[in-house]
Amino acid sequence: MDYLSKIDLTRTPEHIAIIMDGNGRWAKKQGHMRLYGHNFGVESVRETLKAAKELKVKYLTLYAFSTENWNRPKEEVDGLMDLLVRSLANEVKELSDSGVRLLAIGDIEGLPSACQNECKNLLI
Repeated sequence: MDYLSKIDLTRTPEHIAIIMDGNGRWAKKQGHMRLYGHNFGVESVRETLKAAKELKVKYLTLYAFSTENWNRPKEEVDGLMDLLVRSLANEVKELSDSGVRLLAIGDIEGLPSACQNECKNLLI
């Protein structure tokens, strides 16, 4: 179905915020490890960015990692941090070419040094 044709683009919000939640639970329901869901979530972010651009949404905020997430198993947290580094490195050129500016909000000083470095190198 062509959903875009059904949306009144004159009433599109200027800012949409999304709490990224449920990827791990989704993966477990599919019979996979939680990290599989987090990796799959990267594609969801990609599709969300494309849709926001089509809808001319000016600002998109993705809430991806809360302080409570540090309480998850170390393997999962390490996997999430690695996913952040890989995703930023792999996607930044396409995002930049598409006119997307990345901003980190929150405390990145608590992230592992590889994440901090990637954020400082790639985020505006």
